Parts: sequence; C-alpha cells; structure tokens
Amino acid sequence: MERPGKEGASRRGDEGDRARPHRARRRRRDRARAPRRRPHRPARGGAAGRRRHRAGAGGAREAADRSPAGRTLRALSLAGRLRGILTSTPPDRWVPAFVPPAAAILEADGLPRVQARLLAQRDVRTPTEARRFLAPGREQLHDGRGLLGLEAAVARLAEACRRGETVAVVGDYDVDGVTSTALLVAVLASGGARPEPLLSRRHEEGYGLHPVHADRAAKLGARVLVAVDCGTNSRAAVDAARELGLDRIVVDHHLPDDGPPIDALLVNPHQPGCSYPFRDLAAAGLALKVSVALLEALGREVPWDSLLRIACLGTIADVAPLTGENRAIAALGLRALGNPRSPGLQALLASAGLKTPLSASDVGFRLGPRLNAPGRLATADVSLELLLARDPARARHLAAELEEWNRRRQALELRVLEEARRMLDGRDELRLGVAWGEGWNRGVVGIAAARLVRELGRPVILLAVDGETATGSGRSARGIDLHRFLSPWSDRLERFGGHALAIGLTARTANLATLEREWAAAAEDWPAEPGEREIRYDLEVEPQDLGLSLLDQIEALAPFGAGNEEPLLRTGPLRAGAPPRHFGTGHASLLAVAETPAGEGAASLELIGWG
Repeated sequence: MERPGKEGASRRGDEGDRARPHRARRRRRDRARAPRRRPHRPARGGAAGRRRHRAGAGGAREAADRSPAGRTLRALSLAGRLRGILTSTPPDRWVPAFVPPAAAILEADGLPRVQARLLAQRDVRTPTEARRFLAPGREQLHDGRGLLGLEAAVARLAEACRRGETVAVVGDYDVDGVTSTALLVAVLASGGARPEPLLSRRHEEGYGLHPVHADRAAKLGARVLVAVDCGTNSRAAVDAARELGLDRIVVDHHLPDDGPPIDALLVNPHQPGCSYPFRDLAAAGLALKVSVALLEALGREVPWDSLLRIACLGTIADVAPLTGENRAIAALGLRALGNPRSPGLQALLASAGLKTPLSASDVGFRLGPRLNAPGRLATADVSLELLLARDPARARHLAAELEEWNRRRQALELRVLEEARRMLDGRDELRLGVAWGEGWNRGVVGIAAARLVRELGRPVILLAVDGETATGSGRSARGIDLHRFLSPWSDRLERFGGHALAIGLTARTANLATLEREWAAAAEDWPAEPGEREIRYDLEVEPQDLGLSLLDQIEALAPFGAGNEEPLLRTGPLRAGAPPRHFGTGHASLLAVAETPAGEGAASLELIGWG
C-alpha cells in the first residue's frame, strides 16, 4: 500500500471464502448456481458501455436490455447485473418479502417505485436516510475517538513513533488480519516507529495471539506489542508480554468471553463500557480508526484513499455486514481501488484479471481467496509483503506466488467439499450440518463450510481430524448466531472463538460424535427452515420492465454483501424460446420468452446460469 503522507508521493507496499447471504433452501440440482465470473463481452458506448459491463455482486443471474424496436430484452452487455433463480418447475410457494410502509414515503419524495421499496426493505425510513444510503461518503465515518481505549492506545503508539521504538504487530492470517497488519505497519513506519509484523501461523501456533508471539517480539527488541484481529481473550499471551516488559495494545472485533478483562489497552467495540455507535466493524475497520487517529496525533495528513483501499478488502472479505459505517468503508474503498497507486495492489488486480470499477463480489470471490490462500496452507507473510510492496517487479513475483497458492488451495478445498457433501447428503432433517474427516487440510475447511452453507441453506461445521484432535471452522446462515449457540460447549472444547457468522474450534476427536448429537438436539429450537420448493424474493417485476433504468436503480444499492443482500426479483412466467446452450464447465444460456400485454408482442430474455 502507499505510505501515508502526500497521496501517491512515495509508495509502500492486499470461491469461496465469503458466505453468501442465504435466500431459500434449495438442492444443488434444482437451481442455477451463483456466478463468480462472467465471460468477457466487448464494451459498447465508451464510458457508459464500460459501466454496464461491471460484474454484479453474486447470485445466479439474469439481465436484460429492452430495445425500443420490438420490445426485445437482451442480456448481451448486462449479464451479471440482476440476480435471479432459474426454476425448471414452479415452487410450492413464492414468498414475497414484506415491504415496509416507509416505501410510500420514499416514493412520494421522488424515488422510483422499485428502488423505494428495496430501500425500505433495508431499513431506510426517511428521504434523508435514503440520500445517505445512496451516496456513501466520508462524513458517514464516525470519530474513532468514540472507541473505548483508542485514545490511550494512540497516545502510546505516537510516543513510540516519536522515539523510534520497535513495535511488534501481531495479526491473524486471514484477509482481515493481514490487511489490518498492513495498515498499522505502514502508518507506524511513516510516523517514525520501527514496526515488526508477526503473523500467526495456522499450522504451528494456530489462530490468535500466543505467548510465543511475546517471546518473538521481545527478541526483536520491541517495546510495544500490538495484536490486531486477535487477542481479546488471549490472557496467557498478554500476561507473557507484560512479564517481558512489553506494553500491550489489542485492536480486535471478536467477542469477549465471560472471563476477566485482559491486562492491555483494548480497542474493541464489543467490550463492556464501549458506547461507539457502530459495533460491526471488522478488524480492518478498527485498524483504519487507529491509523487515522495516530496520523492526526502526529500532525500528518491522512491519505484516506490509501487507507480505505486496504480497509475495504478486509471488511468485505471478512463478511462484515455492509451496513452503516461498513457500507461507507466498502463503497469508498472500492471506489479508490479503481485507481490503485501501490505496486502491490496493481499486481494483485492484474493477476486476478480484474478491471475497474470493482465490486464487492470481486473482492469476496477474486481478491480475497488469493490473499487468504498462503495463510490457509502455510504462512500469510507473502500476502502481507505484497500489500506493502514498493517495487513493481517484486510485486509481480509475489502476485504470481499467490496464484500458485490459490491453485493448491482450490484442489485441497475440492476434496474436503466433495467428501463433506457425501457425508451430509440425505441428512436434510438436521438443521446444523457437522462433518469431519482424516487427511483434510484444516486451512480450507472454513471455505468448504461456507460453500456448503450456500448449497444447504443451514449452518455447517467441518473439522479436520489429526490424531486425537480435530480442528475446524463453522459458518452460519439464516440469522443464526453460531458463536452464541456453541458457547455453552466452550468448556468442552480445546479452543473456541469467532463471531456470529463464523467460528473456529478444536475438539477431542473422541468427543465429536457426542457433540454432534447434542448440537443437533439443541438446533431443533431454531426456526423452521423454508420448504424445499419455497423461494423468497424481494419484488415482482414484469419482464418488459427489466431495462437499464431498473438495473441502474438496483446497482445504486451496491455494494452488496452480508446485511445488504443483492435484490432477488421475480419475473415470468417464461417459456423456453430455444434449446439451452451449454458452455464452459456446467454453465448454460437460455432464450426465454414471455407474453407481454395485448398488442405489444413477445418479450424475450437471455438467461445465463453458472454451474
């Protein structure tokens, strides 16, 4: 990333990891899978054409452009801009989402009817709120000094910068941890400190802050240890750092347990006594807050675009809710990524084959997996080095390394996914899917769990067995707080942590069958799942209304992700106008025809389904 200071003056150098929002429980064979990429189509009409080519944010897609002559709807340049579900047979029930009364208020203020309804469904109640939602800006970022502990933490870091002290920065190995570490390392270096990054190693010490990190920090001559995206409940590690004479700062978003508070300056919106107005920041968002406050304390200019480019990667990849302040971070960061200044980001985007402007889907399914891959299989050091790279040749070499790591990750993930799928097949009565296997790579079980959640529409926990212990990850669905659900069993687990949407755990292999039975029994109290042939959707539109204007209205609601799901619209009924055309691996396109009102002829749509 660029070194903080004058924007771009001197530089220093960011499938499957995201759990897609669940809509309805459907078997794989009954639906067109969500696309992760779309075939290249030549741009038309200069800038407007390029804008129309932007990939959407996920979900099986259908899109169309109405031609005035013949009222024909065409997908050509708009594939990927409208999410849909292609069903070969009608469901038992179409279930429309509730449209709050606020939709009428928004429409009366001049918003188009569809957009007003979609905004109201996203808890937008007033015209002022609608304008803020549709135009995310820096003014929507809260003052970080409202975070309990931040001012004290920044004061100590500012002192370290003025004295040129060594500061050890311990980060997690996922995208959120790596981007958070990159932010703090870059800002500390620009301020005069000597930062030393120490990323956790999944297959050695495992997730989080450990006493070994305190030992390494002390050997490096550090005076301060900063833990980011970990550390809230790491009492042994914090105590070890204190005994070694290190000052301790923890910047984390994970939930505190019921134990005594750690002996450190804690910046965590979930800690008791913190009144910060937005509690769902990812660690990258918290690192952004610390970075901004530190630069201001040092009297430095804040390079907002540089910081937001990195913060949005961690926020989106960590599946943080894209609401409130996170929506502003994601939107502003994606906009800034359209003009990457650092050689590392330039190389990453080129390696992933991405063109600007970028969407949240690009981060979640293209950039995130690449940055995550090394940390899942070995060490995330290469990802961090890429984000901080200042030499273009070195950045290109590192990006190529990420590609190779990602290919290896995909092969290992496929094995786990296929075996877990077979284990869970036919067990539809279970509201929580649990599976484990020997020889599974524990670095990919979380990705496989996320994919199974999308397929099954229920929370899934997968564990890699290694002798007497099993280490795994869980991903949630349907609004279930998985961390809270599993907390009563924490004393029977070797390790346990995470948040509402994703958890990590280690258990004794001999206890897995018992734990599975107990979890299954407790999950019976969850709300009933939708029926097999039930499809929930936001709004119903006529086929002839699927035009550029409607698509622009929907895209104005982006970035899409957790907490701001891409709208699902119902249209039809449609009939096949020609046999489907298959292409690629399991992909297909189909020309569908719908009868329009009398005298207007037939309207056609090109549907594209991604396998």
